[in-house]
Amino acid sequence: MVDNGKVGPIVRVQGVSRSFYNAAQEIQALREVDLSLERGNLVAIKGRSGSGKTTLLNIIGGLDRPTSGEVYFENHALGTLSESQLTNLRLQHIGFVFQSFSLLPTYSAFENVELILRIACLDRRERVRRAQHCLHLVGLKKWMQHRPSEMSGGQQQRVAIARALATRPNLILADEPTGELDTNTSHQIFSLFRKIVEHQKATILVTTHDPIIDEYADLLYDLKDGRLDSS
Repeated sequence: MVDNGKVGPIVRVQGVSRSFYNAAQEIQALREVDLSLERGNLVAIKGRSGSGKTTLLNIIGGLDRPTSGEVYFENHALGTLSESQLTNLRLQHIGFVFQSFSLLPTYSAFENVELILRIACLDRRERVRRAQHCLHLVGLKKWMQHRPSEMSGGQQQRVAIARALATRPNLILADEPTGELDTNTSHQIFSLFRKIVEHQKATILVTTHDPIIDEYADLLYDLKDGRLDSS
């Protein structure tokens, strides 16, 4: 489904709103959000907890559907895709990085990265080569056989980033990736994102309330009360 011509923005969000219902009360998480993500940029959406950042990221990644409006990935409307097509899209073309790392605790760093490649049905030789390459890229060459419990928070997040890179995605979505990290480690993670954008030509969208992102992002947006404004 991906447009190999690579014309225009990689993602367009048009008039997206999302409502949830709590008993008889309607809660509007997003209100007519418009957003365009150009290729090869590091873009940040800032906002307080509960501002709708995660909801927007989930809709862009096809993990949730908007109440109204549409998201286009590579000029294809996500609303027209079946659940199996969305799953395939996420597996092949979108990488995810979460605040809580979401690593399998009994797997080594290598195994955590290699697993996503196994799910994507790559052959063993390519899985090994690609997993090693991605872990080397994030500076964990010597930590490949270590389990998450043997690694620092920053190292665990680097494993998660390596996993997100493994399938060579066009887009990486990172939800509060430094939320559990100290200031120095946060700088390291955002610097790594900057390196990935510049050298891997990926597009990265980060949601965060961390002011450090201001030093690294190409574009900054503020999300407040479900509405998006450029900084």
